[in-house]
Amino acid sequence: MKRSAVTSNATTPKPESLAASALLRAFEQSREGILVTDSNNHIVTVNEAFCRLSGYSPEDLIGQNPRILASGRTSRSLYAAMRHALDSRDYWEGEVWNKHKDGSNYPRHLKISVLRDPDGHFQGHVANYIETDASVEVADRLTYLAYHDPLTNLPNRLAFELQLAQSLRACERTNQQLALMLIDLDNFKNVNDTLGHQIGDQLLQSVAQRLRECVRASDLVARIGGDEFVVVLPEIESPLTAARVASKIQSNLVDSHLITDHVLYATPSIGISLYPLDGRDPGTLLRNADTAMYFAKSAGRNNHQFYTARMNEAAGERLEMENELRQAVAGISPTSSEFSLHFQPQIETTTGRVLGVEALLRWDSPKLGSIPPIRFIPIAEETGLIQPLGDWVIWETCRLIRSMKAQGITGIRVAINISAQQLRHENLILLIRGALACYDLTPQDIELEVTESTAMDKPELTLSILDQLAAMDVMLAIDDFGTGYSSLAYLKHLPIKRLKLDRSFVQDLETDANDAAICSATIALGHSLGLELVAEGVETEAQRDFLARLGCDMLQGYLFSRPMPFEATVAYLKAHLPLNG
Repeated sequence: MKRSAVTSNATTPKPESLAASALLRAFEQSREGILVTDSNNHIVTVNEAFCRLSGYSPEDLIGQNPRILASGRTSRSLYAAMRHALDSRDYWEGEVWNKHKDGSNYPRHLKISVLRDPDGHFQGHVANYIETDASVEVADRLTYLAYHDPLTNLPNRLAFELQLAQSLRACERTNQQLALMLIDLDNFKNVNDTLGHQIGDQLLQSVAQRLRECVRASDLVARIGGDEFVVVLPEIESPLTAARVASKIQSNLVDSHLITDHVLYATPSIGISLYPLDGRDPGTLLRNADTAMYFAKSAGRNNHQFYTARMNEAAGERLEMENELRQAVAGISPTSSEFSLHFQPQIETTTGRVLGVEALLRWDSPKLGSIPPIRFIPIAEETGLIQPLGDWVIWETCRLIRSMKAQGITGIRVAINISAQQLRHENLILLIRGALACYDLTPQDIELEVTESTAMDKPELTLSILDQLAAMDVMLAIDDFGTGYSSLAYLKHLPIKRLKLDRSFVQDLETDANDAAICSATIALGHSLGLELVAEGVETEAQRDFLARLGCDMLQGYLFSRPMPFEATVAYLKAHLPLNG
């Protein structure tokens, strides 16, 4: 009975307390060094083994960032791989070099795990450091990581620069040529943005494998950052060898990549520079290959271009224009701007009435003079300046429409060109509503034109935005129709009212039977879908008569008027008001 009484009155530790006590004991007695950080990456605790391995006391470390342990011998690419693994898998394991408190460096096998609370919120990290011998295997592994890209296992930028310098010295001794190719994947950012970095990483691994298959074992293939690769062809007989390899790379990469049920494409834009013609040192050759690669992008992507001195000159001109464009956009104000709008009339074919005008952007730079849109618009699109510039065009167009109405001009719809970036910007709908309301206009006063390629890209998102604009009763048109690759099944679902036949087909329709057939088929197609057809670039009476016979609804071009400044446009419209009436 006494034994029973004693047993019933004893204090039994709770399971939770036993677990916590066991974890604390394991933490304190572990032969592995353990370090724990909080959500701000500050060290909150370390065990005795860690202090023994590092030479630091807890007082030295608590509250510090773990970078206090960095030796400087661990490569940036390894740290990037570590961050990627922690972000995607909550775990990373590998070898690193740390710095002892006495200043010496030592290798460690490191395991890092992400700590999260029961709701999945990030709390910090726990790192386990395992003592290793500075053996040949460890040293070789760390050396490999220092010179290779951890994602693709290709040589990294450091290895590329060292091997290129060595190849150049060999070519100089033997008096032979060398080709350097800089390869950039077209539109790769879209893969990361839409499918995530994990899919993008697998695509890069697939591209790396195909690049290796295209060259000799003695050639160098390296990844120097992001979606940029380089290929070095030492001891080539002529530039034709480089052209053949570039064509082989294009052919090999153009085939689709199957990545976890996604069919992806990664076409290359390739810039080529040659030793000794285009440079004798690594920096010059890489810079000139980059210039050539930019021209490959400008030439339509998925092609290769050789560097020439003219390319470098043009690149300098482009940089100057980009800088001037940035300043011009930054300097836009209600009372001052280097930009202006010109307007070109749109004529009803059967009556000759002016039913609308198209607003066309012009730039007069104090330094560079008058710059054609075909030169500065692509730069604005590449740099993101098209967004603020396009917004200005919308506001300025609405302001000038209000001015037209104040001068007695009514019944004229003004067409505004919308870029792909504008179309998919979250503020477009609010911007249109705001500009119309500010100048007391109706949606029927404007028409928005998007190019065929813009309409076909990201169709679900595009359709959603166009539906919202159509619901506002804004007229929508497809510009440059016939130059892209439209899906008719998709096209018929777009809430558009007009197709604008590209001027390239109108230009030669009198002499080119193919262009005449395209114009005829496009007009018939548009009418079958209930759309109006507007032909651009009409310059002769014969073109006008031919398009009239085909039943084209509207005509636009130099035959009727060149694009005019606002004041001249007002005078032109007033002169044609009797016809409009």
